[in-house]
Amino acid sequence: MKKLLFLPILIFFFTVSWSQTQVNGVVVDERNEPLPFVTISFENSSEGTMSDEVGVFSLQSKQNYSKVVFSFIGYKTRIVPLAEVDPQNMKIIMKEETESLSEVMIYSGKTSKKNNPAIDILRKIWANKRKNGINNFEQYQFSKHEKIQFDINGIDSAYINNGFFDGMEFIFNNLDTNKVTGKTFLPIFLNESVSKVYGDNTTGKELEVLLGNKNSGFNNHQVLIDKVKGIYKEIDVYDNYLIYFKKNFVSPLSTTGIDNYNYVLADTAYVGNKWCYNIVYYPRRENELTFKGNFWVNDTTWAIKKINLEMAEDANVNWVKQIYI
Repeated sequence: MKKLLFLPILIFFFTVSWSQTQVNGVVVDERNEPLPFVTISFENSSEGTMSDEVGVFSLQSKQNYSKVVFSFIGYKTRIVPLAEVDPQNMKIIMKEETESLSEVMIYSGKTSKKNNPAIDILRKIWANKRKNGINNFEQYQFSKHEKIQFDINGIDSAYINNGFFDGMEFIFNNLDTNKVTGKTFLPIFLNESVSKVYGDNTTGKELEVLLGNKNSGFNNHQVLIDKVKGIYKEIDVYDNYLIYFKKNFVSPLSTTGIDNYNYVLADTAYVGNKWCYNIVYYPRRENELTFKGNFWVNDTTWAIKKINLEMAEDANVNWVKQIYI
């Protein structure tokens, strides 16, 4: 009997010593649309994160917390007791704050290059950019996942009901929705690869070892993959120019960026466990190879934590309608 009693006591103390608080879920609005970039934190703590582009979040701590706080500009802040929900499958519905709608800002027009806190932050990014990223290490390694996909866009009911597809309606079971544009598409070719990258900044050499590759679709897929890779290269967000489709786009982080972009300090929040500034940027002039979007930068290392880039509507790139990075 002593052995039988000892086991549960041992498990009890083991569980207590490794206890933690972990929450997972999604944030949506009252129309059930996902809310990206919602600030999520444990109450009375400095531990927090943000929901991703589709409203999904995950947050954990080695400490014990009983409540989670959700906040977003234009919406009522929610404080959720964990005892009232399933912490591993939370669905948080945010309600609009009607009284604060007058505070919503629409950014347009040229911003000042002087006495602009966003540009002051940009200068600190320039001063520290060679200390951030893989340039900060003599040697480095990372895992790389690349996905190349071709789709048929503009799929609607008229397209699906076309008599040409009689007896083949099953192909539309794989329809998907673009997270950025919201449009429906049908994947017709897919290639995925996983590799390990090793680099040495002292010699400038880099080695990529392919660990696995899978594709489906066209027969002559390798020619297609090579063609696609030939029109873009892997980018470093700290570079002055980002090359896509053999065009030099001015990076919003470029040291000449203040001549090409307007910058606005829009918000502050946690990204992961780092306190960050959110900078909104948009082109100063039309018909240039520029982007619009925003980025989050840490307040001490001045490293970029997250960046979104969308090609300006009037940028002239043949055959290309949209670019999202």
